[in-house]
Amino acid sequence: MLSSDVSRHVFSTDRHTTSYLAAGPENGSVVICVHGWPELSISWRHQLPFLASLGYRAIAPDMRGYGESSVYQSHDEYRLEQSVQDMLELLEHLGVKQALWIGHDWGAPVVWSMARHHPEVCQGVVNLCVPYATLEKGLEVVIDLVDRKVYPESEFPAGQWEYMRFYEENFDQATAPMDANPRTFCQAIFRKGDPAGKGLPSGTSMVRKTGGWLGGMSEAPEILRDEDVVSQAELDQFVAGLERNGFSSANAWYMNHEANKQYSNVEASSEVLKMPVLFIHAAYDFTCETIDSDLAKPMRELCHDLTEEVIPSGHWMAQERPVEVNQVLAKWLVNSCLMGSPE
Repeated sequence: MLSSDVSRHVFSTDRHTTSYLAAGPENGSVVICVHGWPELSISWRHQLPFLASLGYRAIAPDMRGYGESSVYQSHDEYRLEQSVQDMLELLEHLGVKQALWIGHDWGAPVVWSMARHHPEVCQGVVNLCVPYATLEKGLEVVIDLVDRKVYPESEFPAGQWEYMRFYEENFDQATAPMDANPRTFCQAIFRKGDPAGKGLPSGTSMVRKTGGWLGGMSEAPEILRDEDVVSQAELDQFVAGLERNGFSSANAWYMNHEANKQYSNVEASSEVLKMPVLFIHAAYDFTCETIDSDLAKPMRELCHDLTEEVIPSGHWMAQERPVEVNQVLAKWLVNSCLMGSPE
């Protein structure tokens, strides 16, 4: 559950409403933690009080389509450009010019896009699982980086990203089993990493072959919750948000690869990132597999001040391995001289 010193806030502009969690001194340097699919601001429940203990004003928004933030019907409302604008408005609402940005899953492309298009608001950036110059540049870019030793093109044309193709081709079919029983679906996906999967095709690569995330089943079967990732109370919060909003808004983030590509190609000062960057690899995330494949190669060429760390975790790193994630964050903050005073 959330620490008692974490509070919920909501603010609105003419274009969007954002609900967010906050912890730490109001005059502390701001750090904004950006969640991905299909999570909520509570995904950062272990990091917010830790960052607050270091003197930061730690913020975690519900991204558009999630929780108590605005939900939209049109798929194109979930392109990265819109979320970047949401985050710029959040920064203005907080009354600061810069923040340290931390992202995971789809939150990582949001943070990378902030750094690419608005470097002036980025004191530094940290991302988990999804490297720079990949997903925010469109689906074809990550397909080009697939490890074909694991995913022969004849069998897996899109590699581990086959599931993203399935959303594009069969959006309603992909979404219906999730909405049928959000609880059992969340219990099925929020699981710790398994080292036994190394070198084998990820489950996400099978989605097109089997007719959906659940192999054509109408809903996820009942399996035991993984206590190492979420408690019952935490799972209840994720489920409540997904039951209220449905999965269509969360899944719509996957329907904007071409728009995101076009946005990434908009002229900016430079594609090279000069601010301090920390990337944390999840050793047992076999969809965002960054250890043996070339997925992290573009990031290494484009980040001037890059630190990389590896944590023995699956995809839900901040929840599965919070102590290790927090230790890596603290070490990097000290080494990068980012333990500074507030704006």
